[in-house]
Amino acid sequence: MLPTFVIGLREGLEAALIVSILATFLRRNGASLRGLWLGVGAGVALSLAVGVILDAVERSLPQAKQEAMETIIGLVAVFFVTGMVFWMRTHARFMKRDLEAAAAGALTSGTTAALALMAFLAVLREGFETAVFLLATFQSAGSAPSAVFGAVAGILAAVVLGWGMYRGGVRLNLQRFFSITGFFLILVAAGLVLNAFRTGHEAGWVSVGQGRTVDLTWLAPAGSIRSALFSGVLGIPRDPRVIEVLAWVAYLVPMLLITFLPARLRPGHGLAQRLRVAGAAVAVVAAVVLVLAVPTPKATLPATAPLQGGGEASIAIHGDTAVLAADGKSIELHGDGTSWSAAHSGARPSTLDITTLLTYTGNRVPVGLDVHSAPGPYQAAWADHTSVTATTYGDRLVDARTAGSLVLTLSGGGLTSPRVMTLDPASWQVDPAYAEKAGAAVAAAHATAHDRLLWTRWVPVALLATALLLLGQVVRTKRRASRRAQRASVTEGTTHVDSLT
Repeated sequence: MLPTFVIGLREGLEAALIVSILATFLRRNGASLRGLWLGVGAGVALSLAVGVILDAVERSLPQAKQEAMETIIGLVAVFFVTGMVFWMRTHARFMKRDLEAAAAGALTSGTTAALALMAFLAVLREGFETAVFLLATFQSAGSAPSAVFGAVAGILAAVVLGWGMYRGGVRLNLQRFFSITGFFLILVAAGLVLNAFRTGHEAGWVSVGQGRTVDLTWLAPAGSIRSALFSGVLGIPRDPRVIEVLAWVAYLVPMLLITFLPARLRPGHGLAQRLRVAGAAVAVVAAVVLVLAVPTPKATLPATAPLQGGGEASIAIHGDTAVLAADGKSIELHGDGTSWSAAHSGARPSTLDITTLLTYTGNRVPVGLDVHSAPGPYQAAWADHTSVTATTYGDRLVDARTAGSLVLTLSGGGLTSPRVMTLDPASWQVDPAYAEKAGAAVAAAHATAHDRLLWTRWVPVALLATALLLLGQVVRTKRRASRRAQRASVTEGTTHVDSLT
């Protein structure tokens, strides 16, 4: 309730302040307020329509797309509140002067349509920001009715204050008001940044940095006032992930420093330029160190894998082919570096005597075969449906096995008609206990390596982007100083010529 109340109050009061300034100016100059109120009404109606449409669209989407839309809305809301805080910080003191100048120009032209448009655009801008910001806050709120009540109460309070300022009965220290609410909104926006990374993960967009940091259940137990403060107001969950904490800090700390650092502590022009260059250098060095120093975990597996029932298997990899040594055979496999297979497990003889045949049948004479009347040798036709599969990690074997069936058709050797039989091929596999243990070690290594992409790729990218931003500010500041110096030089030259003439 508190975040939505402050949002409604802050955004509503900005719109009310603009409208009250325009209304006061018009009343002082004896102009009609009808066009102004029409513009205000149209802005309010369109803002409400935007909020309703966004909410309806989100509710109609599947779950994953709802999470994606929540992420987008949250980031847009953060963009709006950041721009709002900066805009009010630089324009609040001149707002009344600029608005009255624009209103005077509109009255001079003999029309109030421009004033109605000004009111419409002002209310629409604040209303659109409010709709997006409140929708993003509703999504992360623990109680939707409470959040709605807070928003309505804040907007009504803003309307009352705006009316009071218009009538002259309410005096506010706007600088202090916007500073206090700005600090609170920065905290709320930082929570929205954190929540955007969580919904982005649920939407499948953010997969790195999902390791747990701290368990805040003890600090904010479910249903408690502290939970409402941390989760509802500040947007901090009880189980923040690594990337969520980094994003929260990366937004909150710079925003608070830029907005609230006292003027006496701000560096001068020359020192600020040196600090930007030093900051860019530190960011580049930190990025390089992270890329080079953060290790990529690897699973450690033995050179050979035990076979079920005894024996060992090993594999030698050469590009997209591999040679598997198992069960006394060398089998050539093809694959992609981790998964390997072969369509059959070796050549089969085209002629079989009875002794060789028994090696395939497990020393049992096949049913229907009379070795006295048909002693062989036989012509053998094979339908080999066996396969060999293997899984590797680097040059180590994780799992391997045979599967399938072998169909043998015998003819000749005294047989009056062909005999068809299905044989159980000599099957083998890597010990299941070893395969399970090795697979778990590989999966853990892959998960840790993927999680460390945050530190070896994404954080370095963010640091390099920060370095470029700082250097861009250095270049821009130098260009501005150069242009100012040129203008000053031209002015001095003109003054000097005028004095000579």
